[in-house]
Amino acid sequence: MAQTATPIDFAIRPRKNTLVAEFVGKPLDGLRTPALIIDRDAFARNCAKMHQKSKDWGAKFRAHLKTHKTAEGTALQLKSSADKTTAVVVSTLMEAWEVVNAGLFADGTVGDLLYGLPVAVNKLADLSTLWDAVTPHGGIVRVLIDHPEQIKHIETFETSHSRSRKWSAFIKIDGGQKRAGVNPMSERLKTLVSMMDSSPAVELYGFYGHAGNAYGSKSLSEATSFLSGEVVAVNTAAKVALSLMKNHDRPPLVLSVGSTPSAHAASAETKEYLSSILNGTLELHAGNYPMLDIQQRDTTLIGKADISQRVRATVISYYPGRAENGWDEAMVDAGVIAFSKDTCPSGGFGEVIGKDWKMVRMSQEHGILASTKEVADKLDIGETVDIVGNHACLIAAAFPWYYVVDETVENGTKIVDIWVPWKGW
Repeated sequence: MAQTATPIDFAIRPRKNTLVAEFVGKPLDGLRTPALIIDRDAFARNCAKMHQKSKDWGAKFRAHLKTHKTAEGTALQLKSSADKTTAVVVSTLMEAWEVVNAGLFADGTVGDLLYGLPVAVNKLADLSTLWDAVTPHGGIVRVLIDHPEQIKHIETFETSHSRSRKWSAFIKIDGGQKRAGVNPMSERLKTLVSMMDSSPAVELYGFYGHAGNAYGSKSLSEATSFLSGEVVAVNTAAKVALSLMKNHDRPPLVLSVGSTPSAHAASAETKEYLSSILNGTLELHAGNYPMLDIQQRDTTLIGKADISQRVRATVISYYPGRAENGWDEAMVDAGVIAFSKDTCPSGGFGEVIGKDWKMVRMSQEHGILASTKEVADKLDIGETVDIVGNHACLIAAAFPWYYVVDETVENGTKIVDIWVPWKGW
C-alpha cells in the first residue's frame, strides 16, 4: 500500500513577502521579461459574472483552481460581488495541500474539495491524510471514480486502516469526449452504481461531466448545445442510478457540469427548460474563466476586455520585409516556455495588445512576431509589448510568480500585489 506523502509548503508565504517588499508600489515599467501580469479588477469581474451565471441557472457553483493555482485567486473565485461558494476542484494534490496550508479551510473560504482526476492507488494515503486535516474545520474531500478497481482499492485501503469511513465520490461521465469517464448508458456505469450502493467505503455523491470539446464553440448557440449535452449525459446517468439504488433515503444526486465556454452559456432560460426533467440538483464548474485567453475569445462568448492576463515581453530584434508577404517581423524574449504551443482558431500563438502584430513562430526562449497589416506600427528594439496568449492555464504554469495590477488603482500602472502559484504535483 502506498505510504502517505504529504507535500511540503515550499515556503510560499515567506517568498511572497520578499517579492511584495521588492515590487509592490513600483511601476510596471522596467520589469524583467518575460513577465505575467494579471489585472485583479478584471479577474474579480469575471468571477462575479460566473457566479451570476450560476445563480441565473439555478445551480450551485464549484470553482476549478487549476489555472492560477494561488490562494489570492481562490479567494476571489469563491467570494465575489455577485455570490459566494465554498466548493472547489483541483487537478493536483499540491493544489489541494496548499489550499489547506493557506488556511482556506480554517477560515471557511473552502469547505468542499474535489480531487479532479480519477483516484489513483498511490494517491489514497495522501487524500486520506488531507481529509483528516480538513475534518476539524468541517471540510470534506471528494474523489472521482470511473473504474470498479478504484472502488476496490478504496475498500482495501479502509480495511487496512481498520476503519469504516465512507469516501464521497462523483462518477465521472464521458459525454463523448473520450477523456476520463464512463458512458451513461454503459454496463460499467451500472456496475459502478451497484458497487457503491453496497460498498462499506464509498458512497455516490453525484455525476461529473466536462465538455472539453466546448472549447471549439464559435457561438452562444454552439456552447449552449455542448452544455445541454453535458446535462443530458449526467442526467441520464442519474436516472440509471436511481433505478438501481436500494437506498433512496439520501440527499439528491449532484449533477456537476461545465467548462468555461459551456458555463458561459448557462442561463435562466436553459434552467427553465431542464427543471422538469432533472434527476438531481445542478452544479456548475469552470476553471479558466477568471483569466481567459485568445482561445476563449474565439468562442465569441467573451470580449478582449474580459481577458485579465497578459505576458510582457521585450523586442530584441527587428526584420523589415522578412515575412513571406513582405511585411515586417520582430523577435521577442518570450517563446514556448512562456506561452506553450497551444493554438486557437484565429491562428498563431498570441496577439500583441494595441498593435497590429501577432506571435507566429516560437522557439524555446524566443518568439517571432509578424505584422498583421502592410503598414503596421513599427516596433523598436528594447520596447516592451504585452501579448495575450492562447491558453491561460499553460501560460500561467510557466511563471514563478505573477505581477498583479488593478485598473481601479492608478489605472493599472503600478504593481499592487504579487501572487505566487503552487508548483508541483
